[in-house]
Amino acid sequence: MEIVQVDKISKHFQLKRSFLSLGRSPVVKAVDNISFSIEKGETLGLVGESGCGKSTLGRTILRLYEPTDGIIRFEDTNVSELGREDLRKFRTKMQIVFQDSYSSLNPRHRVGDIIAEPMMIHTEMEPKEIKDRIFELLKLVGLKPMHAQRFPHEFSGGQRQRINIARALALYPRFVVCDEPISALDVSIQAQVVNLLQDLQKKLGITYLFIAHDLSMVQHISDRIAVMYLGRMMELTTSRQLFDDPLHPYTQSLISAIPIPNPKRERERGHIVLEGEVPSPVNPPAGCVFHTRCPVAEEKCSREVPEYREAKPGHWVACHFALDDDKVKIL
Repeated sequence: MEIVQVDKISKHFQLKRSFLSLGRSPVVKAVDNISFSIEKGETLGLVGESGCGKSTLGRTILRLYEPTDGIIRFEDTNVSELGREDLRKFRTKMQIVFQDSYSSLNPRHRVGDIIAEPMMIHTEMEPKEIKDRIFELLKLVGLKPMHAQRFPHEFSGGQRQRINIARALALYPRFVVCDEPISALDVSIQAQVVNLLQDLQKKLGITYLFIAHDLSMVQHISDRIAVMYLGRMMELTTSRQLFDDPLHPYTQSLISAIPIPNPKRERERGHIVLEGEVPSPVNPPAGCVFHTRCPVAEEKCSREVPEYREAKPGHWVACHFALDDDKVKIL
């Protein structure tokens, strides 16, 4: 059963005109015409280079950013059409865990007050019920009830992220956007947080959109993985299929950059080094947005936007040569 459906969603940001700019104000196409769905209880990983629009897409789905175009559905509700009051009520079903555990927690509030805030805003729970729920949530994320009286600066980065997760779960959401929740943590702590998210999913039946730039960690937690580049969707399929049979040159380049903990195999395998820099989203290339860095690009790629299509059952890709093994298999 599909719990989230995104249909041709776009989010463009209008920039202010500078003194030297001519004509219209420049527009950043942070997310451009993206479609996908998320099944109930699954984790969809979303990967790509920094600045490709991953976080913008996640926040647009929650309507923290208003979509420029497209439709967002949560179960039977068209989220993109909800008015302000209806959207406020609807937020109990969809929550977010932010990337920066330092800035996303108010340093002047105690942990108990931080976790209690969404319950005080969105529910009519009694103080005793809220207190019990705070203690329940702290235990759920591996902290102690006594921690409710402490301030955020008294905790490590991993513990603060656990507090963030507890706050996100306070209203019993069914869908949670994890916006790069491990990128600011040490590697050993990253594994703990990912394992916690998986345990919570099993206990509570939560659906995740897990945003990250570490493809190996996304592989560990995700049922399916979507790959973004410059505001566009490049590829989407199961986690196993993506690593066994990547169809897009960009995906192949990302996978080739993952180190193998075997020196001999690491020396022998192929690596794809992309030339040049990521183009500006203010002025993206015509045709396929990846063609300026693609090692197999042809003239057609600079003229025609590739259709985002189901090349194989359950395997979606936006590349003119996705099924041409002689052309695309460059690993």
